[in-house]
Amino acid sequence: MQHRQTLLGILFVIAGLTVFSVQDLILKLISGGYPLYEAMVIRGLTSVPILMLFAHFDGGLSTLRSGGVLRMLGRGVVMFTAYFSFYIAIAGLPLSTTVALYFTAPLFITLLSVFFLGERVGYFAWTAVLIGFTGVLIVLRPGSDLFDWAALLPVLSGLTYGASMVMARKMGTTETAAALAFWGNLVFLTFACLMALVLQSGAYAIETHPSLGFLSRGWITPTFHDLLLMIFCGVIAAGGLWLLTQAYRVAAASTIAPFEYTGMVWSLIWGWIFWRDWPDQTGWIGIIFIIGAGLMVVYGEKRNPQPDAIP
Repeated sequence: MQHRQTLLGILFVIAGLTVFSVQDLILKLISGGYPLYEAMVIRGLTSVPILMLFAHFDGGLSTLRSGGVLRMLGRGVVMFTAYFSFYIAIAGLPLSTTVALYFTAPLFITLLSVFFLGERVGYFAWTAVLIGFTGVLIVLRPGSDLFDWAALLPVLSGLTYGASMVMARKMGTTETAAALAFWGNLVFLTFACLMALVLQSGAYAIETHPSLGFLSRGWITPTFHDLLLMIFCGVIAAGGLWLLTQAYRVAAASTIAPFEYTGMVWSLIWGWIFWRDWPDQTGWIGIIFIIGAGLMVVYGEKRNPQPDAIP
């Protein structure tokens, strides 16, 4: 049973990352002409009925009214920080760079799962964490002329996303994946609406950096084509949130986290097809370090399989 749950968790993670890669592509495509909060509002509204449908088939709508609502809302705030940071970064950085830096998340998950879930991690995993963060520094290149402040945003996203998934693992003993995703989306939508109320006039627009423009420009009535793209983001978000939340409910976080690196493949593919972005030699070295760290964790888990440990 444990082996089957681990396999399901891995499949859920791979599927979730594949789904979300399409959303990343769409958001980068529209980031030069629309504000982020507009896409977030439309995405959030679209996700609500879909997530309610998921809840209906995952224990019934009554699961949304559990006693853990406040904890799920708290996790939603952490999740919002993760996605918001990542989306803002997409506008100002190559897609492959953004995703590579975001992949500090599995490293943070590995660390946090030890301290907050009681999962036992072997020396291979600890070595992987060190190698992975070395790769992040190589990609960031702090102090060089190529350093961009926006590159810190995916690292923040990785930290907060990792924390939210460890929280999901903890709450997964009492809450359904659909409930976690539903309340997370409600927080996401609430913050997006508040941003729209403040920024919709365009009075605070700053276009000195693509990320700042994506954050602050005024509301722009979308074309029918772009509206469909934003609605599709909501469908993707509902499915992706459910898949990733389910993954961390059914399997040990430190075991399945490295499989999030499969999203790197999609970022390279989309970046090359749409923008002809391709990492330079130094960037590739950092990416190899990061991916290699994930493979080390997988190898370490195979050598020293650990039982699920949720206190």
